[in-house]
Amino acid sequence: MKRILLLLFLSVPVFSQAQLLEDAAIQQVILKATDKIYNYEFDEAEEYIRAVKAKYPQHPVVPVMKAIQLYWQYLPLKENKAATTQYVNYLNQGIALSKKLLDRNGNDPEGVFFSLASHGYLAMKYHYDDETLKAVGEAQKAYGYLKKGFKLMEKNPEFYFSTGLYNYYRERYPLDHPASKPLLIFFQDGNMPLGMKQMETAIRQGIFTRTETAIYLGRIYLEHESQPARGAAVMKPLADKYPQNPIFNLMEAEALVLAGRYREAQPYIDRIQKFPQKFLTMPLDVLEGLVAEKMNGDLKRAAELYQAAIKLPTNDVNTKEFAAQAYSGLARIAARAGDQNRAKAMYKKALSVAEYKSTIREAKTYLKS
Repeated sequence: MKRILLLLFLSVPVFSQAQLLEDAAIQQVILKATDKIYNYEFDEAEEYIRAVKAKYPQHPVVPVMKAIQLYWQYLPLKENKAATTQYVNYLNQGIALSKKLLDRNGNDPEGVFFSLASHGYLAMKYHYDDETLKAVGEAQKAYGYLKKGFKLMEKNPEFYFSTGLYNYYRERYPLDHPASKPLLIFFQDGNMPLGMKQMETAIRQGIFTRTETAIYLGRIYLEHESQPARGAAVMKPLADKYPQNPIFNLMEAEALVLAGRYREAQPYIDRIQKFPQKFLTMPLDVLEGLVAEKMNGDLKRAAELYQAAIKLPTNDVNTKEFAAQAYSGLARIAARAGDQNRAKAMYKKALSVAEYKSTIREAKTYLKS
């Protein structure tokens, strides 16, 4: 039960409707701020956030926006202790200010929304820092707000994201982890197709959550549904609108490569090569290795790139799966050379880190042969 709670709150929407969206002028300011954050224009984002704070100094939107800015500005956040401390402080401020809204009205849509967001982002932070008890604690707090969100979708389309995410993973998680089924008996049933439709609705109708929804729906298509072409379709608008965002461009390049659309992926790969973030070196090696192997048939170059990739560090958030793909690539090359022992060894290493169903299926199929 604790594990499923945590999984369901690794992402939550950032903003809500109600009072703020009755203010058309400030709505546009917030939209501009989020656009600047996603496109790594942080100084410009600060100007817009200050304008929001001047008009709504006690609203949880301000500290939550600041937390999201820190998340993107210092990616991967856990490597910067000062920024991490600020991030946690801002989210706790968001919780405190949301509580004031809920003290006046226990079903206040914005109070519910920002409580869910703040606890959810804290759960994500603690999860990736391996602070399991803290992560589960935040996830359990978020669950009550999540349930309230089920009833608020018609009033606030931003809640289609959190509800859709729950509906999908409530059913997906026990499929992947059968031992968890008895622990989920007290949780409301989910519906995977409905959950995906709800997330698609959030992308169309949500104002502030459409970008976050696209990120997670894109990951679902890649990780669970093995539909990289659909993942590429979801991510393309983000990569094109926010050309300075390394994650959006990385996800689009990965989806296109996995879909076999190597030439379409190349402009995004070229763009990523110009980004300064060091953690991108490892996934770039893997993407270029896949292109060398599968488009160009240059197995020697592919093997060199895969070998270089597995020597580099990974992080659970953005690069772990690329290690699995590198091991799988080395396994395929070994299998072609008739080296079954090495192929099996590489596929076993791939399975030790893989999360994508397609990667797992490929490795298990070979190991059973």
